[in-house]
Amino acid sequence: MSDILPPCPECASTYTYQVDALLNCPQCGHEWQPGTAADEASEVRDSVGNVLRDGDTVTVIKDLKVKGSSAVVKVGTKVRGIRLVDGDHDIDCKIPGIGQMGLKSQFVKKVAD
Repeated sequence: MSDILPPCPECASTYTYQVDALLNCPQCGHEWQPGTAADEASEVRDSVGNVLRDGDTVTVIKDLKVKGSSAVVKVGTKVRGIRLVDGDHDIDCKIPGIGQMGLKSQFVKKVAD
């Protein structure tokens, strides 16, 4: 085999293998077609259209009630070191004074550190 296969886009494993037209990852079970841009499809943008990346700092643009609690995340709360995930709430983060929670990207704005 002279071709070097790309790492898995889900878990970054280097142990990918090819079956017919698909590439497979034995560690996470992800299948994908070579040459497709998976990163472009999963691009997450904030409320004003800035592209978000893991580790960015964002600020909350609206008061958000915390489900199951009487706590509120206030406007202007700065959240550092976000992590992007798939799903309805596409940001996992640790909010000062509240703790670990998921946020929707439509309620945050990217800020420069």
